[in-house]
Amino acid sequence: MLKKYRYVLVGLVPELLFHLVRFYSRTYRLSVVNDKPWLDYLHSGGRVLLCCWHQQFFVTIGYADTYAAYHPALMISRSQDGEIIARVAEKLGWHTVRGSSSRGGGRALKEMVRHLKHYRLAAHIVDGPQGPAGIIKAGAISLARSSGAVVVPFYVTADRAWYFNSWDHFMVPKPFAKVTLRFGEMLDLNTGEGDAAFEGHRLRLQEVMLPGLIP
Repeated sequence: MLKKYRYVLVGLVPELLFHLVRFYSRTYRLSVVNDKPWLDYLHSGGRVLLCCWHQQFFVTIGYADTYAAYHPALMISRSQDGEIIARVAEKLGWHTVRGSSSRGGGRALKEMVRHLKHYRLAAHIVDGPQGPAGIIKAGAISLARSSGAVVVPFYVTADRAWYFNSWDHFMVPKPFAKVTLRFGEMLDLNTGEGDAAFEGHRLRLQEVMLPGLIP
């Protein structure tokens, strides 16, 4: 009986969360900065991998359906929390691939590469799902290099926000906050071969993105 109700709950929570977040996000005074360059590149046939810190992805839940027409993909862990997030993402028009560095990562990465090669747009949380915060994991570099995509970091700031007591100090802007979603410059991480080149690109992306992580 408990198992039955658990499945019912997992089914209901994404629906409630979807509508709650959509309603809540509409209270923000949202500004989007510098999305035109990578959108132009995508329209010209290029592949784009959007990357953000785990700390800042909440705001994107209310904005993600903006890109639904491009059939974007997102890798999400196989945890129960991941199941809820995956269902919300799918309601927003995103294709979800289940896996993480600890469970099913290799298989999920291959599926992400296939999807990115075909549809040309995906997103990746560079330090998720368990951190440590501020450390770019290998998955983002592997995904970009295997698909030939450019990496576009993006960052979220808010003039008023709550920060959770979690490993990443997860951020949720307060109601009616002024929120900025800012895209960085396109980064080509596809040059060079071998472990040294791979690690060099990982460190480069980490150096670029660290200033956007809120202490």
